[in-house]
Amino acid sequence: MMIMFTGKTIIVEGTSDRKKVQEIINEPVEIICTNGTIGVSRLDELIEGLYERDVYILVDADRAGEKLRKQFIREFPEARHLYIDRVYKEVATAPYRHLASVLLSANIDVHGEFLQKDG
Repeated sequence: MMIMFTGKTIIVEGTSDRKKVQEIINEPVEIICTNGTIGVSRLDELIEGLYERDVYILVDADRAGEKLRKQFIREFPEARHLYIDRVYKEVATAPYRHLASVLLSANIDVHGEFLQKDG
Protein backbone atom coordinates (compact mmCIF):
# COMPACT_ATOMS: atom_id res chain seq x y z
CA MET A 1 0.00 0.00 0.00
CA MET A 2 1.39 3.39 -1.01
CA ILE A 3 1.00 6.31 1.40
CA MET A 4 0.07 9.66 -0.13
CA PHE A 5 1.48 12.52 1.94
CA THR A 6 -0.51 15.71 2.51
CA GLY A 7 2.26 18.09 1.52
CA LYS A 8 3.44 18.40 5.12
CA THR A 9 6.85 17.31 6.36
CA ILE A 10 8.06 17.21 9.94
CA ILE A 11 11.81 17.11 10.53
CA VAL A 12 12.94 15.48 13.78
CA GLU A 13 16.32 14.41 15.14
CA GLY A 14 16.01 10.68 15.79
CA THR A 15 14.02 7.55 15.09
CA SER A 16 12.48 7.53 18.57
CA ASP A 17 11.19 11.06 17.90
CA ARG A 18 9.75 9.92 14.58
CA LYS A 19 8.02 6.91 16.12
CA LYS A 20 6.39 8.98 18.85
CA VAL A 21 5.19 11.66 16.43
CA GLN A 22 3.86 8.99 14.02
CA GLU A 23 1.75 7.53 16.83
CA ILE A 24 0.14 10.90 17.50
CA ILE A 25 -0.59 12.29 14.04
CA ASN A 26 -3.79 11.39 12.23
CA GLU A 27 -2.89 12.35 8.67
CA PRO A 28 -0.26 11.17 6.17
CA VAL A 29 2.67 13.44 7.04
CA GLU A 30 6.23 12.68 5.94
CA ILE A 31 8.59 12.55 8.94
CA ILE A 32 12.30 12.91 8.22
CA CYS A 33 15.07 12.10 10.71
CA THR A 34 18.32 14.03 10.63
CA ASN A 35 19.96 11.56 13.03
CA GLY A 36 21.47 14.39 15.04
CA THR A 37 23.60 17.06 13.45
CA ILE A 38 23.55 17.36 9.69
CA GLY A 39 26.25 18.42 7.24
CA VAL A 40 25.78 21.33 4.84
CA SER A 41 25.66 19.14 1.71
CA ARG A 42 23.12 16.76 3.27
CA LEU A 43 21.06 19.75 4.45
CA ASP A 44 21.09 21.24 0.93
CA GLU A 45 19.95 17.88 -0.51
CA LEU A 46 17.18 17.66 2.04
CA ILE A 47 15.98 21.21 1.43
CA GLU A 48 15.88 20.71 -2.36
CA GLY A 49 13.21 18.06 -1.93
CA LEU A 50 11.12 20.18 0.42
CA TYR A 51 10.16 23.18 -1.71
CA GLU A 52 6.39 23.47 -2.25
CA ARG A 53 5.79 21.62 1.05
CA ASP A 54 4.79 22.81 4.51
CA VAL A 55 7.87 22.00 6.59
CA TYR A 56 7.90 21.84 10.38
CA ILE A 57 11.04 21.57 12.50
CA LEU A 58 10.50 19.69 15.79
CA VAL A 59 13.77 19.14 17.61
CA ASP A 60 14.86 18.58 21.19
CA ALA A 61 15.12 21.48 23.63
CA ASP A 62 18.84 20.91 24.22
CA ARG A 63 22.11 22.20 22.80
CA ALA A 64 22.19 19.79 19.83
CA GLY A 65 18.57 20.53 18.99
CA GLU A 66 19.12 24.27 19.13
CA LYS A 67 22.19 23.97 16.91
CA LEU A 68 20.16 22.05 14.35
CA ARG A 69 17.29 24.55 14.62
CA LYS A 70 19.70 27.45 13.94
CA GLN A 71 20.97 25.63 10.84
CA PHE A 72 17.42 25.35 9.53
CA ILE A 73 16.62 28.97 10.36
CA ARG A 74 19.65 30.04 8.35
CA GLU A 75 19.34 27.60 5.43
CA PHE A 76 15.55 27.11 5.20
CA PRO A 77 13.77 30.14 6.69
CA GLU A 78 10.44 29.06 5.18
CA ALA A 79 10.17 26.19 7.66
CA ARG A 80 7.90 26.59 10.67
CA HIS A 81 9.48 25.82 14.01
CA LEU A 82 7.61 23.85 16.65
CA TYR A 83 8.85 23.92 20.21
CA ILE A 84 8.44 21.50 23.08
CA ASP A 85 8.56 22.84 26.60
CA ARG A 86 12.18 22.99 27.85
CA VAL A 87 11.12 21.00 30.92
CA TYR A 88 10.83 17.86 28.75
CA LYS A 89 14.16 18.38 26.92
CA GLU A 90 13.53 15.64 24.30
CA VAL A 91 10.74 15.10 21.81
CA ALA A 92 10.78 11.35 22.49
CA THR A 93 10.30 11.79 26.25
CA ALA A 94 7.76 14.63 26.14
CA PRO A 95 4.26 13.57 27.27
CA TYR A 96 1.89 12.54 24.50
CA ARG A 97 -0.58 15.24 25.52
CA HIS A 98 2.09 17.96 25.21
CA LEU A 99 3.29 16.79 21.79
CA ALA A 100 -0.26 16.42 20.53
CA SER A 101 -1.08 20.00 21.52
CA VAL A 102 2.14 21.30 19.88
CA LEU A 103 1.27 19.48 16.65
CA LEU A 104 -2.38 20.52 16.76
CA SER A 105 -1.35 24.17 17.17
CA ALA A 106 0.44 23.82 13.81
CA ASN A 107 -2.78 22.53 12.17
CA ILE A 108 -1.50 18.97 12.06
CA ASP A 109 -4.35 16.54 12.70
CA VAL A 110 -3.80 14.36 15.78
CA HIS A 111 -5.62 11.40 17.28
CA GLY A 112 -7.95 12.87 19.89
CA GLU A 113 -7.04 10.40 22.62
CA PHE A 114 -3.52 11.83 22.75
CA LEU A 115 -4.87 15.18 23.90
CA GLN A 116 -5.79 13.51 27.21
CA LYS A 117 -3.13 10.82 27.41
CA ASP A 118 -0.19 11.18 29.82
CA GLY A 119 3.25 9.64 29.50
